[in-house]
Amino acid sequence: MFINAITPYSFKNYSGKTPSFTHKMPNIKPLLPNEYSDLRVFHHHIYEFKKGIRNLILTTEKSMYRNSIEQRLKNENIDYLIHEVDDKKINVFFGAQQCVNVVKTFPNKLNKLTPEQDFMLGIMLGYDRVKQCERYLKIKQNVIKLNNK
Repeated sequence: MFINAITPYSFKNYSGKTPSFTHKMPNIKPLLPNEYSDLRVFHHHIYEFKKGIRNLILTTEKSMYRNSIEQRLKNENIDYLIHEVDDKKINVFFGAQQCVNVVKTFPNKLNKLTPEQDFMLGIMLGYDRVKQCERYLKIKQNVIKLNNK
């Protein structure tokens, strides 16, 4: 994606004067090194949610960006839930309030989900229904083992 740079000269009107702007820019926190590139998928997921493509998103991100992630979701007025995976990673669930509220009833660790919770989460995330049914049956038949025992 190419973004044109805006210069003060871009705003000059026909008289050659630059208009004055009374609207103040919000305080924008400077980005950490690599933050923009590390969070590109996260920002794309927000776009997909706002366009109605997805109702619930799960993304795993670096823990060091937790504050930036939370601030963006709050600014966008998007419901979310964050679970720590380990010292360096977090799972970020966000989307429709109803979906996030369902996820809040699940264990914090994905490997602790029941077969039914695993199925529900897959469906809410938009995974293929038939493949989720196949996965559910394999879990119930102990072909796929969840570490919830």
